[in-house]
Parts: sequence; structure tokens; C-alpha cells
Amino acid sequence: MGAVTAFLTHYWPHMVALTSLVVGAVAAAHAAMNKNDVRAAIAWVGVILASPLLGPFLYLIAGINRVRRDQLSTQRSRLIKDYVHSAGEPVPDVSPMAGPQFASLRVLCDQISRFPLHNGNHITLLDSGDAAYPAMLEAIASANHCVALQSYIFDHDRIGLQFAEALRQAQDRGVMLRVLIDSVGSKYSRPPIVRMLREHGIRVELFMTNPMGLRMAYANLRSHRKVLFVDGHLGFMGGMNIRENFMRSLAGRRANTDTHFRIEGPLATQLFAVFANDWEFTTRERLRIEDWCKTTPQAPQPHVPARCIRTGPDRFIAATHNVLLGALAVAQHHVRIQSPYFLPDQTLLGALNTAARRGIQVDILIPGRNNLRLVNYAMMAQLAQVIRGGCRVWRSRGSFDHSKLCTVDGGWSYVGSSNLDPRSLRLNFELDMEVYDRGLATQIADRIDREIAQSDPVTIQSLDAIPYPKRLRNRIIWLASPYL
Repeated sequence: MGAVTAFLTHYWPHMVALTSLVVGAVAAAHAAMNKNDVRAAIAWVGVILASPLLGPFLYLIAGINRVRRDQLSTQRSRLIKDYVHSAGEPVPDVSPMAGPQFASLRVLCDQISRFPLHNGNHITLLDSGDAAYPAMLEAIASANHCVALQSYIFDHDRIGLQFAEALRQAQDRGVMLRVLIDSVGSKYSRPPIVRMLREHGIRVELFMTNPMGLRMAYANLRSHRKVLFVDGHLGFMGGMNIRENFMRSLAGRRANTDTHFRIEGPLATQLFAVFANDWEFTTRERLRIEDWCKTTPQAPQPHVPARCIRTGPDRFIAATHNVLLGALAVAQHHVRIQSPYFLPDQTLLGALNTAARRGIQVDILIPGRNNLRLVNYAMMAQLAQVIRGGCRVWRSRGSFDHSKLCTVDGGWSYVGSSNLDPRSLRLNFELDMEVYDRGLATQIADRIDREIAQSDPVTIQSLDAIPYPKRLRNRIIWLASPYL
């Protein structure tokens, strides 16, 4: 025993060094073999080699994609696919509804999305929480069959308590209920509302629970989707979490703004299919789509063609990225983009600049005030690249706007939960929808234009006027933009 102790005492530094080299080599090899983006592979290998002990730990926490590529069995996927395909009227040609330039974009999205483009949808834009939350609460209050709710953040605040009470009353009426909250997002308020929901007997689960039990606001592989599905035919989706600071009636002048969408028609069935997929991935419980989607009343007019686009670090990786590249390629007149976190990669930056150089007017609206300081610094460091390419960039003067909106040529819209940053485009699970309709595109374009009219233009001169220490700070933080 004494010999062993003496050996360990004398050679422990050598053992630690050898262990760190072995662990670092294994982690670096894993990163090189599994990262498809060469920049990500180089970055992780560099971090691991620079710190053979800390680097592998960071890679284990934030670098490894633990999501199975096929979240559902082949049979299960086929059942959902068959049901969703039969739930609506197919669209033979989008040209009359949106414009002839979008015919090729529709073909592209047929390849990207597993969902069909269906007509028969009635979509209503809900501007911020004062419009969205009452409509959602009314839907839950009138539910007589089923409610499925998914959110990144579900705060334990005044509006969160109203949702909890509406869900409790629905539970008492015998309505089937399932609630799915991201495990990191659930910790944004104390105490988490999950405890109260479970005390009410509501089936609530956390998506991708962190085994360390920590709140890591920038952890990867989060579910950023926001879905409410009611009684088989009504749905809500968009960019809005359940938080009272999106309601001016509760938060006053400090209220943030956002957009959400009320959906009637076959698109609501696609929302449920996404929820059912995430629920089974989290709990291994299969929700029979025929039990949850029994009633499909005719949606009111006007009817518009639309479909869901899923993206995430699974078999749908880079879906939104590819859709946006296609949309910028077919644009002929005007592209409007609103994003709270605008950090596109070099491929998207190139597509934006190419569109502008083709003579397309490209307007990009970002918040003047941002709730994420580091992201704001990185954004400011990158804006010169699109301004020099001919894009126009605007910073709003009002309260923080969390909306994620895009319209092209007044005929096609892309809205939902995805930000234009690396986290949304590659690391998080997001849900968006594309809509081929001039009416909705006009509403969104008018909303963006109204805000632009009260915004400040960002120019090369205004960027150069920023003091050098701040510009240097912004560029240093921009180097870490893939991980913000």
C-alpha cells in the first residue's frame, strides 16, 4: 500500500498530463469526425488543444449534438405524414396568390419541408401580447377536447398565472392536456411555473433537461418553438413566449413587442405534428394524431396556402437557412427583414449583398435597444458588411421588438420563432411557416415600414463614429458570435 501511495505521490503530475492528453485527443478526434461545418470543427479542435482539460469539458457540455437524427420510428413518421397530407387541399400553383417568381421557391420548400403546402388556411396576425394572449386564453377557455401547449419560456408572472388557471379549468372539464416547456427556459422565473402546473394535475414535461440542473442561458439544443393547438383545428405560433413583459396593459411603457399568428385550417394539424414529435422525443409517449385531430371545421375566408418549416440540429438542420437563401435568390423588387438578433453567417450575408447588388431593395430592421448586450455588440460589428453590399439597415427607437419577420416582393412571408443568428439557424429547434399570400405579406410589410419610418438609419459614417475602444470590443465579441 505504501508503494502505491509513493508511486501516486511521485507520478501524479505525469498521470494528470497523460490523462489530459488522451481525453483531449479523443475529444479533438470526435469534433473533427462529427462537425460538418469546417469552421466549427476548427474552433472546437483549437479550444480542445489549447486546454486539454477544460476544452473537452466545454465540448462535452456545448459541442456534442445528442439529438438522435430520427426522432420517430419510420412507421410513426409515415402515419403522421399520411394524416397531414390528407388534412388539406393541395396547391397546384402559387403564382396567382403570390407571384410567378415564387414557383421555384415552392419547389425548393417541397424538398426542404416534410409538410405539404396546403390551401384552406385562415391566418391572423396578432400584434404583441395584448392581442395574442387574450386570443390564446380564449381558445383554451373554449376548448372541449384537447390542448397542446409548447413554449421556450413560460414565466411564473401575472400572465403566466392566467395561462395556468385556464389550463387548470380545462383539465377540470376533462380536456386532454399536454404542456412542453424547454428545460432552460423554464428557469427564467422563480419559482418555475412547472411546479404549479403539476400540482393542478396537468401533464407537463421539460424538453432536453440539463442533467447538471443549471440555468445556462446560452446552452445549445434548446427548443425555441412556440405552439398552441386546440380542439384539432385551431393553432397559434410565432415568436412570443409566455411573459407579461409583452403586454403593455401589464408592463406599461417598459413592455416589449412581438408578433404571433392565429391559424385555422390544415396548417394547425402540422403544428400538432411538430408538437407530437417533440413530445414523443421527450417522454416516449405517442400521441395518436387521430385522437387529437378529430374535428376539422372549415376555416373562414380568405384562405391562403401555407406550411410549417421545422429546423433544428437533427434531420432538419439548416432548413430555415436554405429557405432564406432560396427566397433571396428569387426576389425581384423588395426584401424586408426584421430580426431582434441579426448575426447571419457569411453565406447568408453573401446572399443579402447579392440581392442588393442585383437592384433589389433590402431593408433590415433591428432593435435600437436589445435585451442581449453581447449579441448587440456582435451585431454592430457585422453591420458594415451588409451596408457596403447595398442593404439598408435601420435601428428602431421604441421598445425592444422581438419579432422575426420576412417578406419578399409583397407576396411571400416567412415568420415564426427563428432569429437570424447561428443559434436559431443551426443549434436550436425552431418552427416557422411560409405563406404565399399578398394580403398577409402586405400586413407584415406595412408593420415593418411603420417602424422604419420611426427608426434611425445605420450608415458607414455612423459606425465609424463609434469610439475605437467600443468598436474593438464589438469585434472581439463578434469573434464568438457562433456561440452567443
